[in-house]
Amino acid sequence: MADPVRVAVLISGRGSNMLALSEHKRRDPERTYRIELVASNVPEARGLVLAKRLGLRTWAKSHEGMKRAEFDALLDAALEEHGIEIVALAGYMRLLSPGFVDKWEGRILNIHPSLLPLHKGLDTHRRALLAGDEFAGCSVHVVTADLDSGPVVAQARVKILPRDDPESLAQRVLEEEHRLYPLALEEYCRAVRELES
Repeated sequence: MADPVRVAVLISGRGSNMLALSEHKRRDPERTYRIELVASNVPEARGLVLAKRLGLRTWAKSHEGMKRAEFDALLDAALEEHGIEIVALAGYMRLLSPGFVDKWEGRILNIHPSLLPLHKGLDTHRRALLAGDEFAGCSVHVVTADLDSGPVVAQARVKILPRDDPESLAQRVLEEEHRLYPLALEEYCRAVRELES
């Protein structure tokens, strides 16, 4: 079997999707990816504590007071140091600089809490409710220079219920994110290895 794809997971908060990606790998070690690094722009992010408990390497630096490209250069150096092949954004609440996205073209995935191309950006659940959508959901997509506009590689739909508010809808969508993202990353990394062979 080919070596697992070396993945970095980027987080800014609680790290629940990072945990889902890690648990997926732990349940079946014969996976196509291995989390080599969990990185964050928020040194006090709760997800970093989780990552350390899981025995994962971490990197953290505050972006405060830094230009976007300057911070991304430090992040890029950390990724290179760990031999990262694929970057998985998992609640990373910071736009990446164009130079960083160009360098990692086709190698950055993101999980977004809407059925793209609907509701790009923030506050997706409230916007879905206000729009009267029948379904909400989540999308895994390839990151490009345009916000939440790259090719979608996987989606999961969640029926919007009459009693839903943004919080209840967010919780049900998050459950789908935790199911979908590991499977999508698995398939994407398998495709990467097949292209190399």
